Amino acid sequence: MGFADQRFNVNLSILFTELPLLERPAAAAAAGFTAVELWWPWIDSPTPERSELDALKKAIEDAGVQLTGLNFYAGQLPGPDRGALSVPGEESARFRANIDVAAEFAQSLGCKALNALYGNRVDGADPAAQDALALENLVLAARAADRIGAILLIEALNRPESPLYPLVSAPSAIDVVDKVNAATGLGNAKFLMDLYHLSMNGEDLPSVIDRYAARTGHVQIADNPGRGAPGTGSLPLEELLDRLRKAGYDGWVGLEYKPGDRPSAEAFAWLPREAR
Repeated sequence: MGFADQRFNVNLSILFTELPLLERPAAAAAAGFTAVELWWPWIDSPTPERSELDALKKAIEDAGVQLTGLNFYAGQLPGPDRGALSVPGEESARFRANIDVAAEFAQSLGCKALNALYGNRVDGADPAAQDALALENLVLAARAADRIGAILLIEALNRPESPLYPLVSAPSAIDVVDKVNAATGLGNAKFLMDLYHLSMNGEDLPSVIDRYAARTGHVQIADNPGRGAPGTGSLPLEELLDRLRKAGYDGWVGLEYKPGDRPSAEAFAWLPREAR
């Protein structure tokens, strides 16, 4: 087994960002990839103009790549925010306004996975009230995903880089997955297993894989330390992905790493072109 046995897609919100958004799908295709994923590209607008949505759709289609993952609106990301759905007031409203827009865009491109970042704790807000709001919004998102035949992803981040984000372990994210599925009865909420974030939290990655592979809807990777390409840090990513495959995970693996001080097109030497 090894990297050649995986299905990799490129996250165009962290790789190829030296290019304008509409040029990134073609750049990923030129690098040999057939699939891409995105954070919500319009960080200031949960409901962008139809012309902007259509332009990105055309760029993805013209490049001949498949959109395999899309984040719902998550506030300023990259930036200080880590999602909007548990943030009372305007941000929660913006998330709700985005749900159908994001789902419709995903459906138009055959995308079957929508990621809903939970959001930071807010000074002065009751954590229990934030969690109740989060569940309300995640239920709405799960139902929208179900309408287009997609799954809803719940992601754990890491405490050092996201100290206000409450889901900073695999069990904490799985707990939310369970609550959403219990509330909807749909069973389409899944765990997004980001091996970089979990390693930053000091989790036992083989154990996490063994316990939660069957509950996992998507996997993302970067090496640690540094959040660079595989081989730039010390994580045994090839072994971990092999373990995931043996545990039954056969979905996409998102490349969500920083290219470093080089063009993104030069950040894939670790992966033979025929394996992309």
